[in-house]
Amino acid sequence: MTARMKDIALELGLSVVTVSKALRAHPDIGEATRRRVLERVAELGYQPNLMARSLVTGQTWTVGLIVPDLLHPFFAGIAKAISNDIRAHGYGLLISSSDEEPDAERQQIRNLLARQVDVIVLASTQTTVDGLREIERRGTPCILLDRRFAGAEAHFVGNDDEAVGALATAHLIAQGCRRIAHLRGPEVSTAAGRLSGYRQALAQQGLAAPELVMDLGPSGDHRGAEAGYAATRRLLALSPRPDGLFCYNDPSALGAMRAVLEAGLRVPDDIAIIGCGNLSYADFLRIPLSSIDQGAEAIGRRVAQLATSLAGTRNAAAPPHVDLVPPRLVARASTIRFPKG
Repeated sequence: MTARMKDIALELGLSVVTVSKALRAHPDIGEATRRRVLERVAELGYQPNLMARSLVTGQTWTVGLIVPDLLHPFFAGIAKAISNDIRAHGYGLLISSSDEEPDAERQQIRNLLARQVDVIVLASTQTTVDGLREIERRGTPCILLDRRFAGAEAHFVGNDDEAVGALATAHLIAQGCRRIAHLRGPEVSTAAGRLSGYRQALAQQGLAAPELVMDLGPSGDHRGAEAGYAATRRLLALSPRPDGLFCYNDPSALGAMRAVLEAGLRVPDDIAIIGCGNLSYADFLRIPLSSIDQGAEAIGRRVAQLATSLAGTRNAAAPPHVDLVPPRLVARASTIRFPKG
């Protein structure tokens, strides 16, 4: 006979509500009670009837996540952190990828809305707020992740990208670089913010290099190494060439490093290179890559906290919550120049 929640509640001397909350790791339930419930549930092989629970609560206990690239380590790290944290509250995660295609993103939004997810977390590829407005019209809470829209009042978790750009550029300046180039990312807010921070840091030191900004194009995220390689080859054709390079992300920095080394130049002596993302391989390259750590795990955990809070109320009109995770410089051999002597 299949175990039912009310049977478990009766056996443990608890109410059905208490058992339900324990299964969702509700903060009202103490750890000892939660452990008793989970142990008995495991013994009986009890599986909650999610459809019945949805009919009662009006929730699907599901968070939808749309990212530009499922294979990108930054977004993968965020997704893992979100999944781990919401699972403890009884929620599941539906993940999809837009592949940096606005039309694909709009279709994914419609798919998640059709599944009636409780919250949508969106790292958008769009240049307009149309997708966000469609979600709002359906009354589903939405959290913008990593990328935001100028002037749009919306929940957001990510970095201050101007601070990211300024931090990376200031580090290159501190290493003695004066002709600092920038590989600019796709037409999204992260790229615009990092470009602005780069320019601010140069201006503070009386430096300017408008001709040293190279576009990676729309492939700047999911084909970053190839785009970084091609853009850096164009930079190396300039005279005088740059002596420092701030790359939109770590994959583009890998491509940039290959182009510099193929040209017979030295990193960092001839050209210092810094990326963004601090991906796991950065420390294991032949020339370890300096990078800006964006705090992917912290971003994911903060998204999870906000998502479970919004899902519990399904309040799409809640005042916007903006959570900025501070960037952190991780300096390695690709930028650190030692005094000669």
